[in-house]
Amino acid sequence: MQDKPIALVTGANKGIGLQIAKDLAAHGFTVLVGSRTLEHGEASAKSVGADARALQLDVTDEASIAAAAERVRNEFGRLDVLVNNAGISHASKPGTSFYDALTNNVPSTGSLDNVRAVFETNVFGVIAVTQAMLPLLREAPAGRIVKLGSSSGSLSLNSDPSFPYRDVFGLAYSPSKTALHAITLAFAIELEHTNIKVNIACPGFTATDLNDFRGTRTVEQGAREAVRLALLGADGPTGTFSDEDGPVPW
Repeated sequence: MQDKPIALVTGANKGIGLQIAKDLAAHGFTVLVGSRTLEHGEASAKSVGADARALQLDVTDEASIAAAAERVRNEFGRLDVLVNNAGISHASKPGTSFYDALTNNVPSTGSLDNVRAVFETNVFGVIAVTQAMLPLLREAPAGRIVKLGSSSGSLSLNSDPSFPYRDVFGLAYSPSKTALHAITLAFAIELEHTNIKVNIACPGFTATDLNDFRGTRTVEQGAREAVRLALLGADGPTGTFSDEDGPVPW
């Protein structure tokens, strides 16, 4: 085992995940850059710096998850921080615009195949990776799990007719985040008497390929709350949902 804390960020080869990896490396972590393809992960790890390692990790592939966990155990012996960042907004054909994809997100006509694919990554993949990495987090002095949620999945906000993003709540992405919030709370409740803290960060409407770069926030802004939660001290909270401005309604 090495002295530097170890962080794994899923979907870290681009966007908010890559920025989270850079920020954690700047805070003294050895960062494992999770990526579906090793080549993309290696290229991104170089941009993070000398304390980054590429880790092939497809959150929808059991064998990939198991191999990643085994590598972390063999090379580092523990995991201090897990950031579940990997996510998709839709499963349409490559090149489909964000707004065209919304047409497949209408509850009355949306494709069940699209819903299943989004939930496979955004919910079931998060559960699978967290379960696989939990034994390694238990080996750390103070494990931290951060999941990237979204106010678009807040039932409280979307039940308010004045909420500006209510019209795109839809069938797949936002409900997948609602489910993600619920399973995050489930993990937090189970682990609340351990040294592992589990929290949700909302990055806000950040410009990434998830939304065809239509977001109004930079990746640097989008990464801040996740990094703050990853660095929580022993007196920090668990089972919370927040953005940079404070708690977000469930």
